[in-house]
Parts: sequence; C-alpha cells; structure tokens
Amino acid sequence: MTSLALNLTTTARQHPENAALRLDEMEVPYGALDDASARLAALLIARGLAPGDRVGIMVPNVPHFAVAYYGVLRAGGVVVPMNVLLKERETAFYLSDPQAKIVIAWHDFAAAAQAGAAAAGAECIVVTPGRFEELIGAVAPQGEPVARADDDTAVILYTSGTTGTPKGAQLTHANLRHNVAAVVEMLGLSSDDVILGALPLFHAFGQTAGLNAAIAAGACLSLIPRFDPAKALAIIERDKVSVFEGVPTMFTAMLHSAARPDTSSLRLCISGGAAMPVEVMRGFEQAFDCKVLEGYGLSETSPVASFNHPDRVRKPGSIGTPIAGVEMTLVNIRDDGVGEIAVRGHNVMKGYWNRPEATAAVLDSDGWFRTGDLARTDADGYYFIVDRSKDMIIRGGYNVYPREIEEVLYEHPAVREAAVIAVPDELLGEEVGAAITLMPGAEADAEEIRSYVKDRVAAYKYPRRIWFVDELPKGPTGKILKREIAVPTATVQEGTA
Repeated sequence: MTSLALNLTTTARQHPENAALRLDEMEVPYGALDDASARLAALLIARGLAPGDRVGIMVPNVPHFAVAYYGVLRAGGVVVPMNVLLKERETAFYLSDPQAKIVIAWHDFAAAAQAGAAAAGAECIVVTPGRFEELIGAVAPQGEPVARADDDTAVILYTSGTTGTPKGAQLTHANLRHNVAAVVEMLGLSSDDVILGALPLFHAFGQTAGLNAAIAAGACLSLIPRFDPAKALAIIERDKVSVFEGVPTMFTAMLHSAARPDTSSLRLCISGGAAMPVEVMRGFEQAFDCKVLEGYGLSETSPVASFNHPDRVRKPGSIGTPIAGVEMTLVNIRDDGVGEIAVRGHNVMKGYWNRPEATAAVLDSDGWFRTGDLARTDADGYYFIVDRSKDMIIRGGYNVYPREIEEVLYEHPAVREAAVIAVPDELLGEEVGAAITLMPGAEADAEEIRSYVKDRVAAYKYPRRIWFVDELPKGPTGKILKREIAVPTATVQEGTA
C-alpha cells in the first residue's frame, strides 16, 4: 500500500502533541490534524467519493487547507489545488476539465466556487470556521488511508496557462513521496524546525517544500495567508522560524522592508520559482546573516529537480545540480553553449490530464521531460538558468537573454525590481525593453540606466527602451509576470531622453 497521506499518519503517531500548523494564535497539533483529515475522508467517502475521483481545494494558507488536502488523499481521491482568487469562469474550468466530483471552498470565496461547481456538476463543501468542524466532527474517522498504487495520480497541478488553456500535470503518489523525501533529507529537516509557510499552498513549491516536507519531517509550518514582508519578518522572530522558503520577489520585499526584527533563528533560506538576482541574494544574506540556497523545478517535476545542496559548494546565480534520483541534461545546444533543460527521474509527472498531444510534445519515450528553460553548465556540472526559451529576445538576428540584462540592472543602486522583455521593432524584429521600479526615494532617468548597462554588456544587448512603473505585475506566488507587462506607446528610446 502507498499513499502520500501516510506521511501524516506516521508523524501523528510519533509526535501527536507537536505543533503541525500555526496561524497567529491558532496552533494545530499533529494528532488533531490527523483526526480532522480522517473525519473529512470519511465524510467524502460517505458522499460517494471513489478512489481516483478528483476534488478541488479552493482554500487559502490556513490550517483547513491541510485538513482538506490530506482528507482527500486519505479517501483515495485526487487533489486539484485552486487559487482562491479564481473567478466563476475559471473555477468552472478547473472543476470541469478534471471532471471533479466535489470542491472544498473557503467561505470568503464560496460564491465563485459554488457557481463553478454548478457549471461543472460538482458538489461544493463550504469551509466556514466552526461550522466545518461541526460537520466533520459528526462523522466517525476513516482509519488507514485508502490504498493507492505508486503510479496512481495524487495531485493534478494546473500550469499557469501562459500559452493558452492551462494543462493539468498529473503527479503520482510516488512522484510526490520521493520528491518530499529528497527535500527533507537535503535540507536536514526535523521535528525541531519551524518553516515559514508564506508560499501559496495551491502551488507546487509551497505544497512540496512547505506543507508536505514539514509533515514528513514532523516540523511546524507557520502560515501566512497573504504575504507581507513586515509580517513575515515578525513571524520569523515570534515563532523562531528556522527555514524560510520564498520566491525572489519575497526576498526583495523583505530586504527593502523597514522592519528589522530578530531573525537569528534562521538557519536556511530557500529560493525557487524564478531566477534570483545575485545582488538580491547577496544583500539578503548580509542583512539577515543567513545562507540562501537556490533550487529549480516546475509543476511537472513535483517540483524540485535541482538544488544548491547545503553540503556542497554553493554558486550564486546557479540552480545547482540535480537532486538524488534525478537526471538533467541540455538538449539542442547552441553555439554559445546554451541548451534546453531536460529532466528525467522519479519526480517527472506521468502526463497532462487528458492531453496526450501536449504530453507527447514535452515527454519522450525514454522519460525525458523538456522544460522550455534555457541554461548552460560549468565544468563542475552546475546549471545556470539563462532564460525561458519563449522569453529570449532575438534582436536583429542576435540572441539576447533577459536574465543577463536583469542581473546588471539589479546592480544599479536605484533599481528595486526589473523585467527585461522583447518590444516589437520594425527594423530589427525585436528590441530590448526594460520595465523598472525604483527604490523608495531614489531617482534615475532612462538615459542614466541605459548608460549603466551599456558600459557592462555587448552593444547589441543593452535596453534601448526603458520605462518606469510603480509595481511590476506578479502572479499568486509573487513571480513577476512578464506577459502582463504593458509597453507604453511613449517609451523613452535611446537618443530621446
């Protein structure tokens, strides 16, 4: 028998009184989390949930998410995590596409969930604190988790849909169990650790490295429903957080926060989800006296594929080397040594839900998954992300990798955040553009920024078009969304500033 839910039942037996989850003053011990998930599992089965049936979970970063997540897995169901900010049309898709039988939705977002459930023919269970506990408390708990096979789907993670309709990556019990075990061992997690749960739990990074790794290690996950840098720093001090996991924009926001509480409890910080600018990493480590390790992965790889391992040489700017049981290689290598990352191992999804053509386009018969990310390697086998293949700018026949230019922009003392994107150009096809936010109180104009970069990169690479914004658009994890950056018609171009 196998099930990802066994991680919870095992830890609950070993540490029933230890805090599994914390949300401000609320603390949920492992024994209580185990009991609540067992009762929810029994309720779902009583309502007709069969092994393999899909269940949407539309709950924010509160303890009820973990109850729902492990309750569904314990009942033998398949979890379909959903962003709580989805609108009716989107919830209808997220429930209709996987043919979900039930959706478990937080009360504040129940209207959109109920409308989507009605359109999809699914039942909606609304989670209202107090009432939800009464609902599951009236049911006798389910015993051991329903037995599942290694290759049975445990979670369907929908990709962000940057190229059309979102696709559901099917992650199996074995995918997630092995990836979680690798994270726990690699980070040296134990029941003494407190992990800051700032990453959205509906996202692959937050689920595997946050919730599931904490449960497997018997650690405590201290939750933040909505990320705020000052609040995050205050929780690190209050709960003596030892491990912080975030995306680069979270590190940037905390670095530039006026708050400076005691963060001496931090032993390790993990960055993923997007490439971390080296200047941000250096600044954060200096300000908070801790080590930041960068990793890499995708929804389709459960998600962790490579990492700067704590016991090996760390190389800033690198995503490290493959984790245990995972292989990585570069394919279609160009003259400049840059190629597309391909991944193979226990972490690779079994395919997209009901999308055989989309699966065949990225997953070959030998098990290699093509990521669409461009990278180079060094003599020690460390990988360095250059960019997403679709983000690469081709300026007059020359390849320009936005990540390289962004690194230079972050070195400018006035730049807080930067995103380099392609701007259509009649003569060259594409021109290099940069959207920039400045540090509070800082001043800089386009010509100053342009000259700064021009002095540091080849002539064809520096941004000819620069504009300033108050904030860059970000996704639910805090990742900068380049596809949503609007290019103003009156962009300051070289020679006009």
